[in-house]
Amino acid sequence: MTHLKIFLNGLINENPIFVLLLGMCPTLGTTSSALNGMGMGVATMFVLIFSNISISALKNFVPDLVRIPAYVVIIATLVTLLQMFMQAYVPSLYKTLGIFIPLIVVNCVLLGRAEAFASKHDPASSFFDGLGIGLGFTIALTLLGAIREFLGTGKVFDVVIMPEHYGMLVFVLAPGAFIALGYLIAIVNKLRKA
Repeated sequence: MTHLKIFLNGLINENPIFVLLLGMCPTLGTTSSALNGMGMGVATMFVLIFSNISISALKNFVPDLVRIPAYVVIIATLVTLLQMFMQAYVPSLYKTLGIFIPLIVVNCVLLGRAEAFASKHDPASSFFDGLGIGLGFTIALTLLGAIREFLGTGKVFDVVIMPEHYGMLVFVLAPGAFIALGYLIAIVNKLRKA
C-alpha cells in the first residue's frame, strides 16, 4: 500500500467519525463550535501521528505481554506534553476543551490505530496513517462544529452569517450534536455508496 493510499484511507474509507464511529465522546462533547471542533481535532491528530510513529519504532522492543500498557504510556506521555503546550500557548482553547484534552489518552481512535496499524507497519507508513486518520477526524469535528454553530447561533468560526435570532438553540446543546451527526453520517454513507 502506498503512502498516498494509506493517507486517503484515513480521510475516506476509515474516517473515524463518519465510517468507523469511533471517538464519539469528544465528537459530541466538543463540537458546539467550529473552532472547538478544529482545536480538538488538531490536538488529537498531533497525538495520533506521534504515537503511531513511536509505537511503530518501538514495536520490536515491546513484549506482547505489556504491549497495550506500553501503548497507553506512550499516548499518555504525548497527551501530557500537549496539555502543557496548550496551557502555555492557547489557554483559552485549553479552558474551553477542558476535560476532553486529558481524555485523548482513552480515545479509542488512538489505541485502535496503534493496535491495527502502527504495530504492524514501519514508521513512515504509520506517520501517513496517523496523518490521514487525524485529518479525517479533524475535518469531521470541524464540519460538525461548523454546522452546529451555524444552526445554533448563525455564526461559523465566530463570523456572523445569519442574525442570531434565527438560530436554534438545540443545535448548540447535546441533542443537536446527535441530530447533526446522524445526518452527516447518513450523507457520507450515501456519498460513499454512490
